[in-house]
Amino acid sequence: MEKEISIHDKIFSIYIQEEAILERVQELAKEMNSRYHGETPLIISVLNGSFMFTSDLLKKLEFSCELSFIRVSSYNGTESTKQMKELIGLTENPEGRHVILVEDIVDTGHTITMLVNQIMTKNPASLSICSLLVKPDRHETEVDVTYKGFVIPDRFVVGYGLDLDGLGRNLPHIYQLKNN
Repeated sequence: MEKEISIHDKIFSIYIQEEAILERVQELAKEMNSRYHGETPLIISVLNGSFMFTSDLLKKLEFSCELSFIRVSSYNGTESTKQMKELIGLTENPEGRHVILVEDIVDTGHTITMLVNQIMTKNPASLSICSLLVKPDRHETEVDVTYKGFVIPDRFVVGYGLDLDGLGRNLPHIYQLKNN
């Protein structure tokens, strides 16, 4: 396991190891299994960043569910643009259904707030947010994350689905930018 990696001339060091991530995913699944037992929620995974998290989470869920993907973008390099570009839209109808929105990271909160507002116009029975990472110090909007993997400080991170300009998603650990 490499303790430091380089992406685009930036140095990152291990922040959260794969074992800790998978343990936390199991704990989140246990909470969801209790809440959604006997239900068939619609799980909406926000691409690209949440694909690994969603995959590991679904393997631990003990209830029936339907999976859909939505692709949005709000980052340019290491900075949030605060502008959401919807690239692939939701094709399933969430009306009257329990919806779980799975995100890799809630940073400023702008992207998740826009997604929540969009989904709420379709009248779901309920809407929960599950995010692997939450950065409360960066929130610029009020965000209620139901299922939080890790609360982290305002550091740029890559790995386990998260990227820097497309690179680093395949790393099994989460790395943070050094001297951020």
